[in-house]
Amino acid sequence: MPLPEPSNSASRRATVLLAKSSITGAATREMEDLVRRLQAMEHAGHVAFAFSEQGTPSLRETLTALADEGFDAVFILPLLLPMEPGFRVWIDRAVHRWQAEHPQRRWPSVQVGEPPAALAGMDALLRDMAASMSSDPAPTPASALPTVGSLIPTQKYRVLVCQGGPCNNAGAALVWGHLRNEQKRLNLRTAGEGTMSARTSCLGPCNLAPVVQVFPEGTYYGGIDEAGVDRIVSEHLLGGRVVDALAYAPNGAKQALRPPADAS
Repeated sequence: MPLPEPSNSASRRATVLLAKSSITGAATREMEDLVRRLQAMEHAGHVAFAFSEQGTPSLRETLTALADEGFDAVFILPLLLPMEPGFRVWIDRAVHRWQAEHPQRRWPSVQVGEPPAALAGMDALLRDMAASMSSDPAPTPASALPTVGSLIPTQKYRVLVCQGGPCNNAGAALVWGHLRNEQKRLNLRTAGEGTMSARTSCLGPCNLAPVVQVFPEGTYYGGIDEAGVDRIVSEHLLGGRVVDALAYAPNGAKQALRPPADAS
């Protein structure tokens, strides 16, 4: 799919290459290389990159920077295989939420491109990838496998981020990514009584999506966004206090999300 032309000569358009996550410097350097390669193409305009989950810059950070730089339009190229059907929906909801949180900022319009699998060029790419395959390396002998043991983690807190369908459709990827970035930034593994985190399958209360559960208390939190993660980190994981405004205790009856004002 060709990159869209700016609507007029005065508009400023940026293209954002969006990958899922990065936990190594090598992955970030690969994205930087893709940016340079796209930047060299005709009509590419300004090119940046972001991660929809773990890794920096996050999509929010990249869009905020582009808004502050005065870009009028942003075209997101999702480098995602597979791309969940609800991806565009939660990206749209997240962007609108970020805009509402900072109405004084002049936000660009945001458009999300087609998933890679839907593009005509995918067939040629798959052929090139198949043609590049070399013969399989010899398997590693069992005797050569490492036998070093592992330490049992001492961290008190375990944070589970639901990855069930409703939670994913509600933006659980952003919740997970923000939590992991904060875990790294604040050294949560060693700060306070220590925290570890993991993604999990459905946690149960789907109508409270996105859902996060914190152990050892087993506290359920619902309707979590980046601001909710920040409160859970500062008040629960570091302060030892359940965030009652975001928590939902089991009471034997069905519960619905409380209005946002109740969680302020």
